[in-house]
Amino acid sequence: MNLASLWYLESTNLYKILCPHKVKEMAFRHEFVVFEKGRAIYLPGAVSTHIYLIVEGRVKIGHYGDTKDEIISAILTKGEIFGELGLAGENVRRDFVIPVVNTTICIITLDNLKKLMYENKELSFKILKLIGLRLMKLERKLELLVFKDARTRVVEFLKDAAEWKGRKAGYETVIHTNLTHKDISLLTGTSRQTVTTILNELRDQNAIAFNRRNILIRDLPNLK
Repeated sequence: MNLASLWYLESTNLYKILCPHKVKEMAFRHEFVVFEKGRAIYLPGAVSTHIYLIVEGRVKIGHYGDTKDEIISAILTKGEIFGELGLAGENVRRDFVIPVVNTTICIITLDNLKKLMYENKELSFKILKLIGLRLMKLERKLELLVFKDARTRVVEFLKDAAEWKGRKAGYETVIHTNLTHKDISLLTGTSRQTVTTILNELRDQNAIAFNRRNILIRDLPNLK
């Protein structure tokens, strides 16, 4: 079994067992919170007291560089969680989380999460897998940013996305994604125009096809 198979997390399964609306004794006192596009969910320096689950929408996670520019480490969508480093002893947030579209969030305290994890071993293992996956993806991104040019970073991003979440369709691979060209540019350290140019070149070469929701890779092993 390869690492992608070992660490791949079905986020919707996590939603079913984590959100307080799914936990009978918590549902009556819990509400969803809607954050408007651009309204920070938390910023560096905030106290780590909660974990957050995306019900609908999309958020970007990152930190600010020395020149106050945004350095994006991840873009998360429906069913994914963030703020989990509070479980690992993070007392104060070091990153920011900002919705890139209007986003509905399920919020749970770390104390309640620890209680759920103690009572639910499946949840505990899934949280462990999530943290491991995040570390692997951050290491991979750092490697690409340091050693690869823009085209290679975009191509390797497509390959990694296919490994994590792709589905085989004969000899082809389909990636179901809501990421925009701007999202991909933030994740690969390139400009939106560069991402669009590279994707169009790959499409013209019949290496990929794409629309707003899917990217189809014709021959994954030979994509370059």
